[in-house]
Amino acid sequence: MKPFAYERATTPETAATLVADSTEAVYLAGGTNLVDLMKLGVTEPAVVVDITRLPYDAIEHRPDGGVLIGALVSGSRLAGDPGVRERFPALAEALLSGASGQLRTVATTGGNLLQRTRCVYFQDVTKPCNKRQPGTGCSAVQGLHRDLAVLGTSDACVASHPSDMAVAMAALDAVVHLRRVNGSPRALPLNDFYLLPGDTPDRETVLQPGDLITGVELPPPPEGAAMSYRKVRDRWSYAFALVSVAAVVATAADGTLRDIRLGLGGVGTRPWRAREAERLLTGRRPTEEGLREAARAEFASARPLPGNAFKIDLAVDVITSAVRDLVGGERR
Repeated sequence: MKPFAYERATTPETAATLVADSTEAVYLAGGTNLVDLMKLGVTEPAVVVDITRLPYDAIEHRPDGGVLIGALVSGSRLAGDPGVRERFPALAEALLSGASGQLRTVATTGGNLLQRTRCVYFQDVTKPCNKRQPGTGCSAVQGLHRDLAVLGTSDACVASHPSDMAVAMAALDAVVHLRRVNGSPRALPLNDFYLLPGDTPDRETVLQPGDLITGVELPPPPEGAAMSYRKVRDRWSYAFALVSVAAVVATAADGTLRDIRLGLGGVGTRPWRAREAERLLTGRRPTEEGLREAARAEFASARPLPGNAFKIDLAVDVITSAVRDLVGGERR
């Protein structure tokens, strides 16, 4: 591991200044992803700025049923929060399906949003990777890509986003709260926070040097909504998603879908909001044929590779079963 300087920030202003003043400085919270990447040589910061003493560790439930989650709230604490479990069960389920209990105890909400892909070529510094070193090429296109993305990809990158939590938050219309390097606040929808790879896969979010995530806000879910998080993976414990679906569904008195929100994981270069499927299903009865047709339409722009084309059929099955079970099952 490359030697680095360590600084502990006690105020947001100090943290932002330390990171903005160096092109090789990074924030450290739980470190569950950052430290691994440093050990692998993927990331070699000159300065590591510890932000764990900043005042962003609260869960604030709002009177309207929404919640503001501090960026330093751990995954285990968020998953176990009674208000989250009651009003946002899909989020709790997503958190509990990701990583191990030990990691969830340390990993933070803000860090979860920023975790890097687990593409083997990104993690192997001996192999070309445009995300790690722009302009060197994408080894995965002709190599191992079974676990990688089919939506939002480009010729420069097919890496998938690994987060479970962010998929649930995408379906829940999450808003990311930032502190800009100049001290000004900014809030933007989670779906606008991430960038598609295009020709610059090394840029994954809209964050600028020194910008700091302070929290994530979830608005109240639709009245009467049922929700769940469903994850398909190679093994039951501690594995990243091949396909995952966060579904939020509210039905009208006549049985039609009054409101439906779908987040997809394992298939996109970012947590994927299935807008086309939602559009086709809203106002319709959730028949098996209709669900499959809408789910299939979401993948009209997919660019599967030989090793991961199976994900499209798998995703159609998981979307269909997730929504069908929510509509026919007990309301949460």
